Amino acid sequence: MFSRKEILTIPNAITGVRALGIPFFLYAYLGLENTGLALVILTIGAISDYLDGKIARRLNQESALGAMLDPTIDRLYIAATVIALVARDVVPLWLLLLLVSRDLWLALVLALKKARGSGVFEVTFLGKAATFNLLYAFPFLLVAGDTGIGQIFFIAGWGFAIWGVGLYWITGLQYSYVALKELRDNNSLK
Repeated sequence: MFSRKEILTIPNAITGVRALGIPFFLYAYLGLENTGLALVILTIGAISDYLDGKIARRLNQESALGAMLDPTIDRLYIAATVIALVARDVVPLWLLLLLVSRDLWLALVLALKKARGSGVFEVTFLGKAATFNLLYAFPFLLVAGDTGIGQIFFIAGWGFAIWGVGLYWITGLQYSYVALKELRDNNSLK
């Protein structure tokens, strides 16, 4: 499926290490109830997400595996963080349901695409913007509070979250439209 040369790249190694941060984040935030450590882990995850793409382009190590893994790890970070924030009553359950329902819908559309011989979704600028907003929202919400700087973090976190969820759903609809059009066009050729 993937060649050894495509798998063993610096960006894929960074993505792999980033993936390991997910259970460490959950343990730090839910198990240890150490918000500071959880924030550091999320920050390292966000920085490494930026770096793996930058390094892939600079070293000409972009790959189909990386294109598949990177957004998958992003989705897992988002899901793990929202689940943890819901578990600690920082954000309401409806936020989690909005994000998960979009991802479940796209998983169904992707399964249809793959069944018909198509590949994965091509990530758009709007999709990156949605992920950016969500990945910035959650650290702010993680450290939000009722007074002073905590209120500023609360406002910033919800600002990023609202934009992120809106863009997340817009891109979900965009990806669905492109996929369904592609499937329709492929069927009309047969």
